[in-house]
Amino acid sequence: MQYGDGFGTILRELRGQKGLSQQQLADAVAVSRAAIAMYESGRRLPDLNMLARLAKTLDVETYVLMDALREGEGAPLVIVVEDVPVVLRGSVRMLEQELPDAEIVGFSTAAEALDFARMRPVDVAFLDVELPGEDGMALSREMTALGGRTNIIFLTSHIDYIEQATYDHCSGYILKPLKPERIRHEMAHLRFPVRGLSR
Repeated sequence: MQYGDGFGTILRELRGQKGLSQQQLADAVAVSRAAIAMYESGRRLPDLNMLARLAKTLDVETYVLMDALREGEGAPLVIVVEDVPVVLRGSVRMLEQELPDAEIVGFSTAAEALDFARMRPVDVAFLDVELPGEDGMALSREMTALGGRTNIIFLTSHIDYIEQATYDHCSGYILKPLKPERIRHEMAHLRFPVRGLSR
């Protein structure tokens, strides 16, 4: 199940019962039609204020939509992208130990990670900056353009990229090697809080 599928299904059904198009619902709650489409597809979930506005427009109690959100929640999804196999394996193991309630998936190329992110919303992405082909900075911009709320945390051996990472509004920046205390620090300061990860 994609994150938010339960909510998306309920939202589509309620909108249909009211005879509203996506655009009409979007106009009623003052968001774009694309936002409603993302809510319905599970690519994005609304915040509490938006939930209240949707509930009022659809003439249901807010708890109905909140329950649908809870039903659609799965384990937080965390990816790590690293081209050095031994470092990738070690990073995945460390993340599994530090984030036992999360699903951890490792990739050795930016292309693989981006294909995956197109299919499933990623909560946190640990990206090596220097990757063969496309670098981690470009990958972060492409992941952000997917419209989700992915927390991008860069992994690198160099401090040269900090300014660009800050400009791109990343969630964090870790100088290698990845260490448990750095993971815990970044989880406590995520740009977009994630249930089960944010402390």
